[in-house]
Amino acid sequence: MDKFVVSARKYRPTGFEEVVGQSHITTTLKNAIDNNKLAQALLFCGPRGVGKTTCARILARMINQFDEKSEGNSLNIFELDAASNNSVDDIRNLIDQVRYPPQYGKYKVYIIDEVHMLSNAAFNAFLKTLEEPPEYAIFILATTEKHKVIPTILSRCQIFDFNRIQVSDIADHLKGIADREDIKAEEEALHLIAQKADGALRDALSIFDLIVTFSADRNVTYQSTINNLHILDYEYYFKVVDHLLNEDITQSLLIFDEILKQGFDGHNFIVGLSEHLRNLMVSKDNATVHLMEVPANTKEKYIDQANRASKSFLLTALNISNQCDINYKGSKNQRLSVELMLMKLAHINSAISLASENGLKKKSELNEAEEKETTPDSNENAQASTEAPAATTGSGATPTSALKPSKRLSMSKLKTTAKIPKNLDDLAKKTEEEKGNEEKHHVEETFGTDSFTPEQLIQVWNDFAESRKAEGKNSEHMVMKQEFYLKDPTTIVIKFLNPVKIDILDRFRPELLKHLKRKLNNGKISLETELIEAQAQRMIYTNHEKFAYLIEKKPILRDLQNRLGLDTDF
Repeated sequence: MDKFVVSARKYRPTGFEEVVGQSHITTTLKNAIDNNKLAQALLFCGPRGVGKTTCARILARMINQFDEKSEGNSLNIFELDAASNNSVDDIRNLIDQVRYPPQYGKYKVYIIDEVHMLSNAAFNAFLKTLEEPPEYAIFILATTEKHKVIPTILSRCQIFDFNRIQVSDIADHLKGIADREDIKAEEEALHLIAQKADGALRDALSIFDLIVTFSADRNVTYQSTINNLHILDYEYYFKVVDHLLNEDITQSLLIFDEILKQGFDGHNFIVGLSEHLRNLMVSKDNATVHLMEVPANTKEKYIDQANRASKSFLLTALNISNQCDINYKGSKNQRLSVELMLMKLAHINSAISLASENGLKKKSELNEAEEKETTPDSNENAQASTEAPAATTGSGATPTSALKPSKRLSMSKLKTTAKIPKNLDDLAKKTEEEKGNEEKHHVEETFGTDSFTPEQLIQVWNDFAESRKAEGKNSEHMVMKQEFYLKDPTTIVIKFLNPVKIDILDRFRPELLKHLKRKLNNGKISLETELIEAQAQRMIYTNHEKFAYLIEKKPILRDLQNRLGLDTDF
């Protein structure tokens, strides 16, 4: 039996043209070699499995003009795993090797993988050599966590940031390997493997090997992939959304029950449904369809279902599913949380329709009222004709026609403010805004503009403070005991030493203002806060300090000390 070699090693790129998804890196490195402008210290940063070490090895061979199997590779290319060789002694041994020029080729290349694992002492020992290396030495550092590398190392390196590899690029690469290995692979299965790899080509190749081994006939199918990786089939989400659009709660709950019986977690279902709704939203516009990383035939399914769902439905559904995702872990009855989410989603279309009908009805009533105002009946015409002479004779009578422009203007204003809410959140928001406007209007009409004295203000202020204490709101009572003054006839400024007390004031500020305005009958009263810095108090410890403090307060003690000849060394 031949020895099995994993695909990640068997198909490791041997040239920059074979590197997947890092063209911005490979192009820069090739140009640097061609123009003889390659830095002597390079730092390769990026996630796992995206080609950092591979590019370092390719670069080392290219600058020495070695082929892949050249025996000079082992003599001129040194690799150090900083995860297990991270001490000062390990770095000193490496520095000792750097002193000797290469026996073959032009350069000695040192590849230090996981360089962020070096200790601070090892980093510091490496600084001088990294800053002024011999002309034949090139250092290539690789790390998945650039933020853990000390700034003095970063400043001495030319930094290359590797990207996560796109799903489509990984899927195409897997397709090429499948063809070379004579393996039949479905496009949907390869895309699923690429998505599961999360941008790491090495992980994708490992999963690919696993699926091939799992399949007895060496065929990589979508069904075998989801079974092996325990991934929920996206067809379930298409079925669930279809039932939600048809307001069929029963079938939605039955599908969720079937998913749970297959061993999937409810949170996994929520996350997948949110992703499905997101894909439907981006499918509504041709400009954003490419944001879905799915096969072409699956993309058509998303577009078809997106055309049957309104944007209001999708936005509201995304909001509800996101809230369920956030609250799932803290729920005592997690299954009920998901089922309640499905029930809400099934009633979205009904809520939108009801809101639209109410809005249209209100708009129709306003239009009828406007028409009635702009089309006077025969009695109004008769009245206008009889009152018109009075207006010309200056008898003080007001003609009916003179009132109609203002009425038409008010009806037009009402019409423009009657908007149809697009979803449940808009409807709730509109209700709160109308309530707030009514309260504001009520306040402006209720209070007058009477002047008041400081004594009256203090009395009203203390009354409110005592009411807070009687209600057991001690923190608010303490805030009311803060010093305050009148900045101008209607502006009250409260002084604070602690910003926390300002936050407490903000909680009951509207209630306090309403009390002051009502009792003092002045609607223009306003509250301001002033944060003052506390003066540092000098603490007295020794006897000398105590005596000096007493003399400062009572200078006559100094005369008494001199007359009696008292010694202060006590």
